[in-house]
Amino acid sequence: MNNLFDVNDQVIVITGGAGVLGSDLARALYGLGAKIAILDLNEIAGDELVVELHKKPGQAISLKTNILEEDSIAAAADEVVNRFGRIDCLINAGGGNHPKATTGPDLSFFDVPKEAFQFVSDLNLLGTVLPSQVIGKIIAKQESGIILNISSMNAFRPLTRIPAYSAAKAAVSNFTQWLAVHLAQEYSPKIRVNAIAPGFFLTNQNRFLLTDEKTGELTTRGKQIIDHTPQGRFGDPEDLIGTVVWLLSPASIFITGVVVPVDGGFSAFSGV
Repeated sequence: MNNLFDVNDQVIVITGGAGVLGSDLARALYGLGAKIAILDLNEIAGDELVVELHKKPGQAISLKTNILEEDSIAAAADEVVNRFGRIDCLINAGGGNHPKATTGPDLSFFDVPKEAFQFVSDLNLLGTVLPSQVIGKIIAKQESGIILNISSMNAFRPLTRIPAYSAAKAAVSNFTQWLAVHLAQEYSPKIRVNAIAPGFFLTNQNRFLLTDEKTGELTTRGKQIIDHTPQGRFGDPEDLIGTVVWLLSPASIFITGVVVPVDGGFSAFSGV
């Protein structure tokens, strides 16, 4: 049992690793003894996170990476292998939305710019596919390893106002299942691919969509979400850690191709 949830000494690459969710996962996994590689376009935030992590014993590096450019991902992956000798896990935590792909009183769906929709689609879907191709090839050669994608509640139940994000995350869930089958059948049954689907977490991107910037009170949308979440609160990034450790550890050795909701019961509640 002591080794069942062990991630000690695993080399874990986290794209979007300097973001709200990615950085909390990096902190937790580093604290459990994993070797962490933070891949993020925000070089300053990545470097600051590494400095923070190194206040405790362990190994972590930060690499400026554009997850929409194969050469950038490949250069980062080479650096990780040169530093640590292998890659055991890839967490695709890069993603996000775009204000101009969010409908509302000032923007009809019919007027959403193609460029904004494409940006959200590329960031979330291609931003998962491309690292899975580049780093997945390394994992395939090793014939063992884990890829963990970040889907969303929007993949289960698309929310109003965010059509591009909902569609992209639904594609991430579908891709997760496809890739799990492909890698297990074509390369090694010791390669597993899963995803988590976070419920509603306050992030820099949605904070003032769900709470009033001046008062801190819930907006109408925020109240609707809380009313439909049986546990009655937004998620905290730390709420993801247990599920992530489970999916990266031997405890889930016979689990692949699943999308696990971490949502406070949102997906189970009919609203009645």
